[in-house]
Amino acid sequence: MEYRQLGNSDLCVSALSLGTMTFGEQNSEADAHAQLNLAVSRGINLIDTAEMYPVAPRAETQGRTESYIGSWLKHQQRDKLIVASKIAGPSRGFGWIRNGPRINREHLNAAIEGSLRRLQTDYLDLYQIHWPDRYVPMFGATSYDAALEHDTLPIAEQLQALGELVKAGKIRHIGLSNETPWGISEFVRCAEQLRLPGIVSIQNAYHLMNRTFEAGLAEVCRHTNVGLLAYSPLAFGHLTGKYLANPAAHGRITLFPGFGQRYNKPNVPAASAEYVRIAQQAGLNPAQMALAYARTRWFTTSVILGATTVQQLGENLDSSALTLSDDIIGQIESVHQRYPNPAP
Repeated sequence: MEYRQLGNSDLCVSALSLGTMTFGEQNSEADAHAQLNLAVSRGINLIDTAEMYPVAPRAETQGRTESYIGSWLKHQQRDKLIVASKIAGPSRGFGWIRNGPRINREHLNAAIEGSLRRLQTDYLDLYQIHWPDRYVPMFGATSYDAALEHDTLPIAEQLQALGELVKAGKIRHIGLSNETPWGISEFVRCAEQLRLPGIVSIQNAYHLMNRTFEAGLAEVCRHTNVGLLAYSPLAFGHLTGKYLANPAAHGRITLFPGFGQRYNKPNVPAASAEYVRIAQQAGLNPAQMALAYARTRWFTTSVILGATTVQQLGENLDSSALTLSDDIIGQIESVHQRYPNPAP
């Protein structure tokens, strides 16, 4: 396993990391522990979760993912692992989380205490804002509409509250998720101006059918030294090819159809078929090819793997040794020219 420095932090994270949003919905506690054990045995040291998990989000299961991790984490050597979680933001409902989550001091204090309790640890290595407090187009929306702006806590105040948690020793580093170039720039500017802890990472979707990160986000992350934690590298299973063979195949797309709306786009099946074809003609596993592509981009720090079985996780972990040839990269770029970002 390769390890990389996360932004300008002192965290050295594995190039593949473990996502856990299936724990507590599609995976039992025993399943979760088996995945965690396998991941760590194969060199993964970054475990990513969130207070809203598992998905699809429900009041009845909220926080269960962190609890499953916590019952495992208490038996581990804590300083050998990098544990990351996220606070939910507004704009998506979730009234069962503090009567509607916000990113302010009161909500941050309540959220971090809840996560620490469930995870059975006294600190988090990385604490991320799951999505912005302000309005931004995300999860399949692509156009900014100023009419949808709403009241929001200024970024400077969000950073001040997060800085207090860093000072208290409850979190080591701060990250963002589902952010925009302007958002990153503003967080960096405010931290420098107010001499507050800066952000070290951004967790955004990045995969063969969503390469929008490569434009403004890649540039701003390079100049601000913010590392990408790439999520959904298999596009909710579309890049494995399983939905080509059987559109009703078992997976998050069929189990929770409303949760994968960003993949209900006209060119997704055609692009998926082309990427799967490239892999199969080269004698590669389509999922491993997709993971290797995301892992080897210059701006990627770590690719977050998610799986519902230990077997799937093992196959995904095998991608850590895969290097794609120039010919395969060229074929991938050709498909991207025909079907640019079909699932942003």
